[in-house]
This record gives sequence, C-alpha cells and structure tokens, in this order.
Amino acid sequence: MGLLAFGESLAFVSLLLPATVILFGLGALINGAGMAFWPIWAAAAIGATLGDWLSFWFGRHYGLAIATMWPLSRHPTLIPRGQAFFEKWGIAGIFFGRFFGPLRAAVPLVAGICAMPPHRFQFANIASALVWATGILAPGAFGLPWLGWFFGQ
Repeated sequence: MGLLAFGESLAFVSLLLPATVILFGLGALINGAGMAFWPIWAAAAIGATLGDWLSFWFGRHYGLAIATMWPLSRHPTLIPRGQAFFEKWGIAGIFFGRFFGPLRAAVPLVAGICAMPPHRFQFANIASALVWATGILAPGAFGLPWLGWFFGQ
C-alpha cells in the first residue's frame, strides 16, 4: 500500500502508474479480508508523504531543468499548469493539489522549483496525505459493508 501511494505521489512515476483505481480497490479488500484499517491507512499516508517530499526535493535540486527530463518532457503543459496552480493558491495549493489528477505530481515539483520553505511544504504535504489516505481507502473499507447492511445483505 505504501509503495503504491508513494508511486502515485512521485512526480515521474505517477504519470505512468494508475494507482488511484488500484488503491480504491484495495480499500474494499481491507474489510473483505478482515485486515486492520489503520496500519494500511498509515502506510498509504506515509507513502504519499514521501512521494511528494521526494518530488519537492527533485524540484529544489534540478529547478526548471526538470521539465526537459523524461517523462515530463512528454507532458510540456504539466509544469506550467502546476506553477499556475501553486502561484494562485500557495500553501493551500500544496494541500489541494494532491486531489487533482496530474497536478498531484506537478505541484510538489513546482513548490521545490519555487524554493518554498521546506517546513511550510511539509505541513501541507503531511496534512493532505492524511486526508487523501482516508478518502482513498475508507470508502471501500467502511462504505461497502455499510451498503450491505443498508440493503439487508
């Protein structure tokens, strides 16, 4: 779970890995397999946090040159879109960027490129990872059993 969340949040890998659908499905398996929710939730949150942190580091280390590297070079609008989103929303953009498809990978990169203070980035990164992990796993883990109860099954 942690590796999937890490890949989903890492700038380069997230463009190639359809982890969101997989993570939703795994959320449903949590309850069906009788697994504990919280350790799996923690693994997803930690993986997502580390993926964004590494993306942020790439942005700080490589700057705008990162846009010329594969696979970002194949998606030339991704960095400018992430930059516009980050400039408009600031720290809130870090938080909400995790919930918007391709921006999920670009916003941490752009925050690093723009030299956002690391402690401000990490605050938004950790908070959004906790909410994201809940939103991606809880519907399957708790929602499906509730639907079965609701429909008398």
